[in-house]
Amino acid sequence: MIPAYNPVEIEKKWQKKWEADKLYQVNDDDPRPKWYALTMFPYTSGDLHIGHWYAMAPSDVHARFKRMQGYNVLHPMGFDAFGMPADNAAIKRGIHPATWTMQNIENMRRQLKTIGAIYDWSREVITCAPEYYKWTEWFFLKLYEAGLAYRTRAPVVWCPQCQVVLANEQVVNASCWRCNTPVTRKELEQWFFRITRYADELLQFDGIDWPERIKTMQKNWIGKSYGTEISFALDHPATKEKEIRVFTTRPDTTFGVTFMVLAPEHPLVAVLTAPEKKQEVEDYIAKSKRMSDIERLSTEKEKDGVFIGAYCTNRLNGEKVPIWIADYVLLSYGTGAVMGVPAHDERDFAFAKKYNLPIRVVIAPPNWDGKELDAAYIGPGIMVNSGQFNGMPNEKGIAAVSEFLEKKRWGRRTVSYRIRDWLISRQRYWGAPIPIIYCDKCGIVPVPEKDLPVLLPEEADFKPTGESPLKYNEKWVNTTCPRCKGPAKRETDTMDTFMCSSWYFLRYCSPHFDRAPYDSAKVKKWMPVDIYTGGAEHAVMHLLYSRFFIKALRDMKLVDFSEPFLKLFNQGTIIAQKQKMSKSKGNVVTPDDYVNEIGADAVRVYLMFLGPWEQGGEWDDSSISGVTRWLNRIWNLVLEPYETKSTDGDGKALKELTRLTHQTIKKVTEDIDAFQFNTMIAALMEYTNALSRAKEAGAVPQSTWNECITTLLKLLAPSTPHFAEELWQLTGHEYSIHNQKWPSWDEALAKEEEITLVIQINGKVRDKMTVPASITEETAKKLVLERDKIKAYINNQSVAKIIYVPGKLVNIVVR
Repeated sequence: MIPAYNPVEIEKKWQKKWEADKLYQVNDDDPRPKWYALTMFPYTSGDLHIGHWYAMAPSDVHARFKRMQGYNVLHPMGFDAFGMPADNAAIKRGIHPATWTMQNIENMRRQLKTIGAIYDWSREVITCAPEYYKWTEWFFLKLYEAGLAYRTRAPVVWCPQCQVVLANEQVVNASCWRCNTPVTRKELEQWFFRITRYADELLQFDGIDWPERIKTMQKNWIGKSYGTEISFALDHPATKEKEIRVFTTRPDTTFGVTFMVLAPEHPLVAVLTAPEKKQEVEDYIAKSKRMSDIERLSTEKEKDGVFIGAYCTNRLNGEKVPIWIADYVLLSYGTGAVMGVPAHDERDFAFAKKYNLPIRVVIAPPNWDGKELDAAYIGPGIMVNSGQFNGMPNEKGIAAVSEFLEKKRWGRRTVSYRIRDWLISRQRYWGAPIPIIYCDKCGIVPVPEKDLPVLLPEEADFKPTGESPLKYNEKWVNTTCPRCKGPAKRETDTMDTFMCSSWYFLRYCSPHFDRAPYDSAKVKKWMPVDIYTGGAEHAVMHLLYSRFFIKALRDMKLVDFSEPFLKLFNQGTIIAQKQKMSKSKGNVVTPDDYVNEIGADAVRVYLMFLGPWEQGGEWDDSSISGVTRWLNRIWNLVLEPYETKSTDGDGKALKELTRLTHQTIKKVTEDIDAFQFNTMIAALMEYTNALSRAKEAGAVPQSTWNECITTLLKLLAPSTPHFAEELWQLTGHEYSIHNQKWPSWDEALAKEEEITLVIQINGKVRDKMTVPASITEETAKKLVLERDKIKAYINNQSVAKIIYVPGKLVNIVVR
């Protein structure tokens, strides 16, 4: 009688032993080559769901695989623990953010441990711990010293419900991403980081292996454009301003301007708006305040606007140009003004059609007959209706018009960027305090390093006032100026949580180092991260901010590398009920019940078998039973005694099983290395089936069978760590399977002796034949033409050519 497979009992047993033995504790002095494998750490929301496991289980498989390949693997875990939800919990539930957060961490840590990952919990990082955020504050001071942190008054996106500033990326459908309240805008004194100083370098991705779509998203977000800044004359009694400046990449179309568009928040709007247009303009401005910049720029949104009743002058042709406002123009991008050239811009064309504005062709399409265009023409052509530039190819016109404008001092060639400096101020309690003191005598004074950390006070009044609760804690706010020793006040805004996550990967290298944010020698050993896995939704926030942060630290001589993550892999999203999992949608699937019933290993395998990891998949527990049955089949296959039943005189069975074993090793190795977990699991299932057939036939020696089972268990170890460990012990092997060397394959032994060639006639499959794998092209063609079935299909037609694809097919082209 073999013991029954009890996954819950087995998993608890091995997790306890691995922890007691410190099996996965990472030794910095290990002589093996390092491998830093990092998965984006979770926010402390309270519970892990299957979506978290989908991100973490496959990445753990890859990390375990690298460990068995002979690498010293650092695969740490921690918690992104500051943020608005904790403040909201304090307001709604009357519980302190620290209490709420630490309770959540305790639960999530418990859940994470059930996954059976190789996390070294002695390196755990919690961003809300004073020993961590002390160094977040320290980094702020370093950025301030370097001129990369500054304070200014600026308009911000504001959630009136959460009473907090939002990043543009945190606004969805004109509403707050967390509470769905429509957003608005307001002006506040804010702290910024000069990420724009690194815009050009952030456009370079040399030496890193990142998905093209992430690189494209970052390039688009940075939005570097070469063009010309042009001034349009302004003569209005309500303002001393004499011009409106616009940036354009198409100065060759300037003669085609028929309207000007200002951002609704442009300071000129208030002074230029005609009295009869005031109410309409104010209503439109209020509407635009409820939208994020991303929504305003969306290509799917219909463009609308309001004429403000004022005009500027196109200096090139002397024409009066009506001034409109429209929300697709942003004050934060370029000059906050855009010239409308409807004949040669799709967005402007739609706008002009909607409001019956003139559409003047100034770049003639090929064979243009002078008639009105049915759509905007954005291709190359000859300049028309363009004064002295008529007849000039527009490509030359770009430079010619720019030179003319510069000569007249009506414009200048320049470069524009879409990206704006990183706003880090947050009006909330639960975040790293900004270490700044305000003194009436000395002005802005940074907190001395010796006084760090600036600790959050335990007492705070959590009310939705629109200001940080810290502002009302007089004992905390009132302090002494470090310079003049006079009375002063602390900054009451806290830092954006993305500040905390912009350097957490450095802290894992030496999490208990107390003389600096990290031990430089340890960072030199481990960084950069070799493989970083997580969601693509962080492309223009966390991933961009982390790249900026490392480049800034490099320039401050605090690190000696320029990129934090050498390779990036984005897993897809796991959904339930056709939607992404979220508590608000009521479709969250928690792993606990499944782990307690069928075990973590089965859940791990099922998540990997759903489909390609980068594409995601839908959770459907009705099909998870197939994985459970497979594991039980392996259990019985390994533990039930093998009996030799046949001598297999010619050794065919031995050759076939040996070949399949080496093929499986190769396939599993290459698939894990490429994060193709679903096909890796499929290969293991095929191998299991082949072993079952071999066991039934009993045609291979006992020693070969034992080697095959050993190989199978090693190949299973990264995916089903507890299951493989238990079978490894039960088959008499030395503890632990996870310290074993990864199997290798022999290309010669993995090579097929025979292959199946597909035979086509004019691209249609007509036959197949089994041939030696070493067959030559000449022999293959000869054998195909000699087959009776193929002769019948050709039937006296002439063979024009024969196409041979080695190892796959022969295609006969007949006429």
